[in-house]
Amino acid sequence: MIVIKYEKIKEYSNTKFRRITGVKKHTFEEMIKIMKIAELIRRSKGGPKPKLSIEDMLLIMLEYLREYRTYAHIAVNYGLSESQIFRIVKWAENIFIKDGTFSLPGKKALLKSNIEYKVILIDATESPIERPKKNRIKCAKKIKNRKNKQKKYYSGKKKRHTIKTQIVVNKKTKNIICTAFSEGKKHDFKLFKESKTHISKDTQVDTDTGYQGIKKIHLNSVLPKKKTKKCPLTPEEKAINSKISSERVQNEHAIGFIKRFKILSERYRNRRKRFGLRLNLIAGICNFELIA
Repeated sequence: MIVIKYEKIKEYSNTKFRRITGVKKHTFEEMIKIMKIAELIRRSKGGPKPKLSIEDMLLIMLEYLREYRTYAHIAVNYGLSESQIFRIVKWAENIFIKDGTFSLPGKKALLKSNIEYKVILIDATESPIERPKKNRIKCAKKIKNRKNKQKKYYSGKKKRHTIKTQIVVNKKTKNIICTAFSEGKKHDFKLFKESKTHISKDTQVDTDTGYQGIKKIHLNSVLPKKKTKKCPLTPEEKAINSKISSERVQNEHAIGFIKRFKILSERYRNRRKRFGLRLNLIAGICNFELIA
């Protein structure tokens, strides 16, 4: 028997609805409109009639991203097979990725408008993943490790294997502008250089102490002063660092929002090649809720 969960939660308050699905009601309704258009196009091409309503299929996708339950657990609730749940989640994700409503402005936006992006915030966060398999090549005398992915993804900071994500946030609107991804071992500043995020010289960049040397690339940068054993910080320098950190808190709020979806905060069990698409989709939903 199919459990119709949307009928039970549609009367909930906006706050409770968001706690369950991860999005507000008006965002959910906008997503339903996009899915209905995609479903009409699919049906016009001779596609079969789905067993569930559009609302329940969207709820399955959000439930998977929000709670990160296994396909088996979700399948039991809806009376479907694991493969059907997998296809529903992937189909819904692809619709929103291709639609563009929840797309990020992108790196090129940082050069187009100097007025809109007066101050941007750059920070990096890490998401745990499963330990990658070793690529071993057996030789006659010994086994050599070549292109060992375990070392690349092992983060000394988190003491586990992770994917590192760089997030650029507009301080004024709190919107996420663009993202970049790398293995967990890579340093924050090295990720910034390799991401090729070009910023207008009129835009101020606020970062943390992990971006030492950014002023050589972008002169208009502000970051806290790093203490050393020989040169501890003075009370005045500590006060300045505290002020800079308080202005950067919006970036931490943006990271906290996207990590409400457990698929990004818990150990990522899926293939890593789709991680960036899902994070960008969730970041786009974050931006949409700030504007609407």
